[in-house]
Amino acid sequence: MLDQPLVFLDLETTGATATHDRITEVGLIEVERGRPVGEWSTLINPGVSIPPAIQALTGITNDMVALAPSFGEISRELLRRIEGRLLVAHNARFDYGFLRNEFERAGIRYSSRVLCTVRLSRKLFPQHARHNLDALMARHGIDCDARHRALGDARVLWQLVQRWQRELDHPAVAAAAADLVRTPTVPAGLPGNVFDDIPETPGVYLFHGQNGVVLYVGKSINLRARVMSHFSGDHRVNKDMKIAREVARVEWVETAGELGALIEESRLVKQLAPVYNRRLRRGAELCSWHWRCDLRDAVPQLVSARELDISQFGDLYGLFRSRTSAIEALREIAAAHELCSILLGLEKKKGPCFAHQIKRCRGACVGKETPERHALRLAQALVSLRMQPWPFKGRIGVRETAAGGEKTELIVLDRWCYLGTVRSEHELGELAESRTQPVFDLDTYRILTRFFGKFRRDCTVVELAA
Repeated sequence: MLDQPLVFLDLETTGATATHDRITEVGLIEVERGRPVGEWSTLINPGVSIPPAIQALTGITNDMVALAPSFGEISRELLRRIEGRLLVAHNARFDYGFLRNEFERAGIRYSSRVLCTVRLSRKLFPQHARHNLDALMARHGIDCDARHRALGDARVLWQLVQRWQRELDHPAVAAAAADLVRTPTVPAGLPGNVFDDIPETPGVYLFHGQNGVVLYVGKSINLRARVMSHFSGDHRVNKDMKIAREVARVEWVETAGELGALIEESRLVKQLAPVYNRRLRRGAELCSWHWRCDLRDAVPQLVSARELDISQFGDLYGLFRSRTSAIEALREIAAAHELCSILLGLEKKKGPCFAHQIKRCRGACVGKETPERHALRLAQALVSLRMQPWPFKGRIGVRETAAGGEKTELIVLDRWCYLGTVRSEHELGELAESRTQPVFDLDTYRILTRFFGKFRRDCTVVELAA
């Protein structure tokens, strides 16, 4: 790893958002063939006020940067020092994102291979839970005379890598670093820097072919990693090989969390019908068995999605994509539990049902079993298919917040149905005024039942007015 040109770099910034916040200090160490050949650092006037909390953390005040050069003024010098070198940084995507945005504002296109020392530490020391810089310094006995200053932290990174090279098996360190730096093969139809702009956030991605045709829609809690995995080079999945040959454009939609990504993926797959996605049918084709466990409603009724009263899910059993599959499922239940196909409405005749004639019905059709007993056994047989009732009083919002609190969304739901996603009180009011009616969708139902079935720390549920 040390045989190639490296630059160990650290930035101080006004905040955590690369597209909005600005750099206040750059510090770097240039390394050639395992030897440092230069150090460089400078304060930068960000053009905006530094928040008090950031000033307290870094010690960099507004007065200190008032007379410092802007990023545009030092951009050429900085580019000369880092261009063509492997960029080594802690939480490297953070520093790389800030550099690319600042260079872009200065009219310069910058891209680089990146090695993250957080990820490298996790690979080399998986037995440890913490890999922040303070934890690594304590674990490896490294001191820093200027913590939270750019050059001071860059020096720590250089010392860390030297320590790992000495203390661990050299080929193992090299292999771990090479694995992290390795980039996927960029398909011929895409620009070489296509992966640089994709964020490491939850969301949905779309692969477009020629003439805008949608090839594939997917979702992930880390968009960049998931998109890159499609083009890893080995193409273990035949579908990925086909996509790599045909893709001409990558598009993505960021969400605040996993639930938003799941719902958006399901919606877009139905709307766009991508070439390489599994076909999903629309909810209008769904049907379910409606039955109440009493003699007044002895025969289960097959109802379509248009007829579903989703407020009474406790009386619905199973969701099927066709009448044929629903009837076949009920026949299988009848056979497994020796139920009467006449009482189930599967045979239209009087007298013994066919199953009774071959001794596979307990005789409710000929009076050998009471209707009440048959209904009780039917209830037991159907329990595994029973739809889950809506666990809230009415309309709710699931608030998801992205890591770092940079993005918050409220996903509005009503009786297992998705109504929309809003990002402000104003948008919530507009959605309420639109009187959007719940439209049941099987895939959304399955997403939500799984979601509410596990404990979530990254979201909260808010009850909304009807």
